[in-house]
Amino acid sequence: MPLCPLRSISIYSFTKLPIYPLIMISIRTTTIEDVPLILDFIHRLAEYERAKPHEVAATEEDLKRDGFGTDPKFRCLIAEWNNVPAGFALYFYNYSTWLSRPGLYLEDLFVLPERRGKGIGKALLRRLAQIAVGENCYGMRWQVLDWNEPSIKFYESLGATMLKEWETMRLMGPALATLAGEPE
Repeated sequence: MPLCPLRSISIYSFTKLPIYPLIMISIRTTTIEDVPLILDFIHRLAEYERAKPHEVAATEEDLKRDGFGTDPKFRCLIAEWNNVPAGFALYFYNYSTWLSRPGLYLEDLFVLPERRGKGIGKALLRRLAQIAVGENCYGMRWQVLDWNEPSIKFYESLGATMLKEWETMRLMGPALATLAGEPE
């Protein structure tokens, strides 16, 4: 009579098995069908960043037009944990005149709070780094809120450096219209 395979494994062997042996992280490029999911992640990120709900003006129509039209302004990746959406990264390309090469600009990176600490954020950043290398980018850039110490430490652990000598400037609304020479 053949031995039962489980009887030949000691109890000690079971302690060596991973806790989540079948759970996998997958990263995929978004499609237009993902627009509601992308918008949901944007709202969740805004909430995490302590923004007021009305501060997110994006709509599904905006995202469809700007991300999936004939001239896309951004690209997006979805991270899935066991085939369930767990996070996203929205990015686009910039250009360095000094380095004479494109760069990858990460606009948003977000992982659901209940999925943090499982390598999902790192997997998204790894895929972005692969894209940047494949597109001959000089590197990647993004911003992080000064109070977000866990993210700052995480980014620094990957080798990212804070550009302390640079400040972000933004021109929008009436000031932008005035500079453009348009009536307010």
